Amino acid sequence: MPIFKSRAVRVITAAVAVGLIATGCSSERDKGGDKGDAKDTFVFGAPGDPGSLDPALASDGETFRVTRQAFEALLEHESGGSKLVGGLAEKWSADPAGKVWTFNLRKGVKFHDGEAFNAAAVCANYDHWFNWTGTYQSSAVSYYWQTIMGGFAKNEDKETPKANYKSCTAKDENTAVIEVNETSANLPGGFSLQALAIHSPKALAEYKKQDATAKGDAITYPKYSQEAGTVAGTGPYKIAKWNKGNKEVTLERFDDYWGEKAKVKNLVIRTIDTEDGRRQALQAGDIDGYDLVAPADIKTLESAGFKVPTRDVFNLFYLGMSQEKNPALKKPAVRQAIAHAIDRENLVKTQLPEGGKVATQFMPDTVAGFSENVKKYPFDTAKAKSLLASAGAGNLSIDFCYPTEVTRPYMPAPQDIFELIKADLEKAGVTVTPKPMKWAPDYLDATEAGSCSLHMLGWTGDFNDGYNFIGTWFAEYDKQWGFKDPKVFAAVKAGSIEADPTKRVDLYKKANEAIMEYLPGVPLSSSPPAIAFGKNVNPPKVSPLTQENFAEVSFK
Repeated sequence: MPIFKSRAVRVITAAVAVGLIATGCSSERDKGGDKGDAKDTFVFGAPGDPGSLDPALASDGETFRVTRQAFEALLEHESGGSKLVGGLAEKWSADPAGKVWTFNLRKGVKFHDGEAFNAAAVCANYDHWFNWTGTYQSSAVSYYWQTIMGGFAKNEDKETPKANYKSCTAKDENTAVIEVNETSANLPGGFSLQALAIHSPKALAEYKKQDATAKGDAITYPKYSQEAGTVAGTGPYKIAKWNKGNKEVTLERFDDYWGEKAKVKNLVIRTIDTEDGRRQALQAGDIDGYDLVAPADIKTLESAGFKVPTRDVFNLFYLGMSQEKNPALKKPAVRQAIAHAIDRENLVKTQLPEGGKVATQFMPDTVAGFSENVKKYPFDTAKAKSLLASAGAGNLSIDFCYPTEVTRPYMPAPQDIFELIKADLEKAGVTVTPKPMKWAPDYLDATEAGSCSLHMLGWTGDFNDGYNFIGTWFAEYDKQWGFKDPKVFAAVKAGSIEADPTKRVDLYKKANEAIMEYLPGVPLSSSPPAIAFGKNVNPPKVSPLTQENFAEVSFK
């Protein structure tokens, strides 16, 4: 999910020049009056701000946390799990080649602006994205469209991928047929993404009157995406206000929702960007829940009566290497030495919550395609020293970038983790130059450009397909890694174009084995991020994809 991608994600958090909305000083929650009134408002503490109220323009988890409450895609994931289920489509099917997808749509669904949902609305959305021009074609803005559907009706840049989307046809009012040019492992999972959630055609008409623009890396997002009022989905909540001064998005229950109505009338998602700040706000009763609980805080909160459910593992944390930045990393023995030098067991034991696992490959063992036969690199300082010596790199010096001012589901305490890995490398004789960087845009820019010899990043899956992990990094040349190995690229590609799910999983296993034989970087760990709720809260089912549905929340 989210970012948590290295590629293209940086721009979502880059400098954003937008038309600001009026902001006040009081919290939306505070307007509720006495304590009884507040029971009809659930306030959730998020680690970061959303970037847009139009999920199609986003690639970050904090935006999707907000928009997911208001927008729905054709497919969704089961509550609390990673299995695909019907969303706005009750049923779906594909031809044997996986090129023609038929969606049988729900009846009686309304958009927040009163418009009726139907097959024509589905096609209006897909055709809207396909016909984007100008800045909308930047991977900074349309990352997920390009990831899932390729390019556009008329590509304006030679680096934009070839379009895989072919057409959308409203076969009848309740049947939409989407065709693609080539078989893709990103389908059907891609149909569940928030970035491809369905908007009201009436809202789309307003969107088209406004453009996104860019100056260097700074994106100016269209006004409609930066303030409530125009966007309209079909979800259990509708977006009512974005108070940027208070860092709050307020949503209100949509009483005409087609499914089970939200149990709490008002939902406020408030940004509190530090772990301590979120914990203290929950303990003080200022918020009713928050995400990315520090592992050290879990027992403290539980013993005080707070609920701290832990999600299932569905992420991957890794040490990236840039071979173009440091030529020594082009030598397999040097990369192997770094892998052997790191005590991943200690990292998991001391830095991750209970349930954290040492990674052996670039996907967690909860994803189909995980292989038991990959080459492994157990902790062995002596072997690391020997490999460095054999490679003529006994005095290796290397720069190591790590992010500041951030917490990620796979990386709860970046500086602490950095210090552990640095100490391990130094024991093996490596001289490490620390390079701390602010997460956005500095760190994300640097890692995307391959400017760091070593860096730490990770990924939370969007959907349960192996290509969503290994394809993110190793389907083709990527500056982050700076290597070109036809064997690795071919192995990953083979799984991505296989229509048969069983054969595809076998190909992913082979791809994992090829990747770990080559060793472009070091998979470190997978962790189950915790989420906390107040003592008086009946929480939603927690999602391994961090896709909680707050309409399930109620107060005791």
